[in-house]
Amino acid sequence: INLLFFAKSKEIVGQKQTQIYLPKKTTGKNILEGILNEFPGLQLIANNVVLSLNEEYIDNNTEVNLRAGDEIAVIPPVSGG
Repeated sequence: INLLFFAKSKEIVGQKQTQIYLPKKTTGKNILEGILNEFPGLQLIANNVVLSLNEEYIDNNTEVNLRAGDEIAVIPPVSGG
């Protein structure tokens, strides 16, 4: 799975994208837990991030069937004026 980071999440992990291995059948919650296991620094913003799968937002309860080439984006809260 291709994992994309934006704004604060990119700053924390020090890269814009990487690859991660996740179970094919999973939930949004399990995806986030897998990401946090790989990148523990993201715990700082974990309560405020939104995940998207192939440009579609997913929440903790969303059940997904992942396929090779899927993209998961870690989107931190947007702030500013």
